[in-house]
Amino acid sequence: MQKTNWSQDAYIQAWDFACLAHRGQTYKGPQPGIVYEYSNHPAAVAIEVIHALQHHPEYDGDLAIQCALLHDTLEDTPVTFAELVETFGQAVAEGVSALSKDSTLPKGEQMADSLMRICQQPREVWLVKLADRTSNLQYVPPHWSGAKTQAYRTQAWMILEMLGTASPALAQRLAEHIWRYAP
Repeated sequence: MQKTNWSQDAYIQAWDFACLAHRGQTYKGPQPGIVYEYSNHPAAVAIEVIHALQHHPEYDGDLAIQCALLHDTLEDTPVTFAELVETFGQAVAEGVSALSKDSTLPKGEQMADSLMRICQQPREVWLVKLADRTSNLQYVPPHWSGAKTQAYRTQAWMILEMLGTASPALAQRLAEHIWRYAP
């Protein structure tokens, strides 16, 4: 039996917390009329991270998976940094904070700022950003303009360039999604 570098209990704790935090949130699917529960997204990010962890037994899988499941809680829900520290500890809270855009900055500066903060975190947090963008590149939202789609793709190249060394396998997967992503 292969030993994993993450625990089911850590996954379930973060999954339950994320599902409650995102309760009632949805996002549009690839075709008109398809709407997903938001919890689908952190689950997709977590499975990308779990796959990457198979290639990195030296990584703290619980940190990576909990950050994956919680990565949008500070940005998109009323959850506070203090709540994350209390429930999951300082490392997870700081990872989730780095993965969150700073809404006080101009929109054009938010991604660069977040990437700089992610680069100051352990590599496990880098995996989450790579996995998040991979998940987000599954399809082009039908309501996006060509310019917005191209800007999102350009950001993805920047993410790959800055964080790809954290996991060659996940970097390759992101690169494949970027190449396929087109309006």
